[in-house]
Amino acid sequence: MSFLIKDDVEESWEQIISVDEDISKIFHHIAENTTLIDRAAQSLTRAIREKKKVFIYGCGSTGRLAKQMESALWRPFWKKIKRSVFWGRLKASIPADIEDRLIGEMTGGDRALISALEGFEDLQTVGRLQLQDRGVEKGDMVVCITEGGETSSVIGAILAAGEQYGQLTEDEIEEVKNHIYFIYNNPDDLLAPFDRSRAVIENPAITKINLTTGPQAIAGSTRMQAATTETFAMGIILEFGIRRLLEDQLSDEEMAQLGFITKTNMSERLLFFDRIRNNLLQASKDIVNLIRVESETYQKGNLAIYFASKALLTVFVDCAERSPTFHLYPLDTVQEKRRKSWLQVWTEGMDYKQAWQNFLRRDFRGLEESFYKPHFLNQIDDIFLKEAALKSLIFAGGNQEKLYDFSFSKENIHTRGPKEDDLAVVVCLDEEIEELRASGSSFYRFITLCKKKDGRLAIILVSDKNPQEIESIISRLPLKDQDVVIQIYMERAGDPLNLNRQLLLKVLLNSHSTAVMARLGRVVGNTMTHVNPSNLKLIGRATHLIMSHVNDTLSQEEWIQKNGKAGPVTYAQANAILFEAMDFVAKQGDPFSEVELSIIRILEALRRNTFISWGDALSVLAVQGLENYLERHNPALRRRL
Repeated sequence: MSFLIKDDVEESWEQIISVDEDISKIFHHIAENTTLIDRAAQSLTRAIREKKKVFIYGCGSTGRLAKQMESALWRPFWKKIKRSVFWGRLKASIPADIEDRLIGEMTGGDRALISALEGFEDLQTVGRLQLQDRGVEKGDMVVCITEGGETSSVIGAILAAGEQYGQLTEDEIEEVKNHIYFIYNNPDDLLAPFDRSRAVIENPAITKINLTTGPQAIAGSTRMQAATTETFAMGIILEFGIRRLLEDQLSDEEMAQLGFITKTNMSERLLFFDRIRNNLLQASKDIVNLIRVESETYQKGNLAIYFASKALLTVFVDCAERSPTFHLYPLDTVQEKRRKSWLQVWTEGMDYKQAWQNFLRRDFRGLEESFYKPHFLNQIDDIFLKEAALKSLIFAGGNQEKLYDFSFSKENIHTRGPKEDDLAVVVCLDEEIEELRASGSSFYRFITLCKKKDGRLAIILVSDKNPQEIESIISRLPLKDQDVVIQIYMERAGDPLNLNRQLLLKVLLNSHSTAVMARLGRVVGNTMTHVNPSNLKLIGRATHLIMSHVNDTLSQEEWIQKNGKAGPVTYAQANAILFEAMDFVAKQGDPFSEVELSIIRILEALRRNTFISWGDALSVLAVQGLENYLERHNPALRRRL
């Protein structure tokens, strides 16, 4: 990827997106037997009818997935229903607080949407406590989602949900399976050696939904195919659960007014992913244009601002996930005296409070120290994890809401507003396109502000409008030849929760941002060598990346002829070097790649047959870059194209 994208952006992006064919394959497979997905949808219907809660829990990308289910799909849908003419008939059988009946929770609470809280992901205790803190009880529907099936906090939550039922008979096990679900994306045989994963896989009272798609488009980046597959599957579970809740009270015609096609079965709905992907591919040339524009923006030292409303959470998730994946500065706090993050996310709002409300469709939820700290002190045995968790807890409370302001406010315009040659990316869904030409709308005012500052503009439009109608709207905007417009058609029918639109945007933005970062040298080959090792899972991932590149280079005939034969680096050796690199980088104050530094230090020490300091390794990295360095010593990297 990293070599190809410098020569042919379009071919490289199409190769990135081609890996989503694996998603199509798994959905075609599941469509042959939808029993488990169908059971989960029925469980959701039953939970709401019995006035129970639905608790969706994840960590990292799957935690953000859980937030999307609540704030981008569930809450907007029920808000629409309550404004409709149908609510009068429905309210007798549906809880008045229906919006609050689904809780989308992630390890670390809402603050973790910005960036991971060190230590939390690695502790089953955290998942157990969050389940308890959110008032999840026996009889509630619990869905725990982990990209790979091994995340400790998610495993802790699912095991705690099962333990609420105590010792079970065989008949009781079958009943409990209708309440507790574990969704993951790895073969069982790869997970079986790990005690924590095996405790779930072998638990007969947990319904397991395995969505294995295989390798990701970029090695280790589970936000890509793994999280996309899980997002679509979970969204369909919500959609069919709601459909069954409504269809016995509304006619087919009335259901159609809400976006449901009642003649569509579960198998047909799963196969709709192919349509989403094909619609996206129709806009490939414009997407490639945006990849070039955004990468050039950062290369010149300029920054980007993404602006959205209905698409806000999906846009935000992609922007936030760029930080751990590519070792960028996380989104800036209001306390930053200068802009460090390469990009910002804005939405309509007068202040941080309004922006968070538009974002989450509810009040901000943190993890309060008074509840969690005593448990951390008493239940965490590992001294290092305890210290990390206690430190992170300080940054997980409800007060964190005030530190992040995503509003299109006078204060933000003044302190972090667009400058000349910055990039503005506007994302609109459906009727929001009309707001582009409405002078009082936030979309129009944001575009006007950016053009006034001589910034570049990109507009992403997803709707069922015909191209002529969209062209009529776009033609009235102050666009220049260098600006980018991406139009993607997506029919309304059969998309009552806007799942298709949100998923299409996710795939678009994930592939786009990955391509941008590859263009900027933050990917080597097809590996995320700039991964931020901020927790045990990512430390393991970083260690494997070091081993992979070092041992691949050492095995090449060119290396052996020039430098002699050396034995492969072990996991323990690579891990030890990585921890030293983490200490070194922490003292530098800039987000250098620990993985890249470790690879160069090991290879240079072997090549020169002498001690190499971290400063020496950093000098080599600064002058050559890892890709050029590896290509020089391991030409097979490019030959593999």
